[in-house]
Amino acid sequence: MPVIESSIQRVRTNEKAQARRASQLSSYRTQVKKFVAAAAAGADNAQDLYVVASSAIDKAVSKGLIKKNKASRDKSRLAAKLSK
Repeated sequence: MPVIESSIQRVRTNEKAQARRASQLSSYRTQVKKFVAAAAAGADNAQDLYVVASSAIDKAVSKGLIKKNKASRDKSRLAAKLSK
């Protein structure tokens, strides 16, 4: 545990940021999993879930959770699942 006051504050800040990132990443993954499950089952709302998942991917990129190449790859794979 740090002794210096600024180091203590930094630890608190890092813990808050990590909790925020974990929550955002979980939300992104949840939306993608919902779409994949719906697409595999051939659900009627797959198109709507694709839009939501695509938006979640874009938000994850803008927040710096994933890189833009991964986002592009993920969106491409989701579009392929949608077209099947």
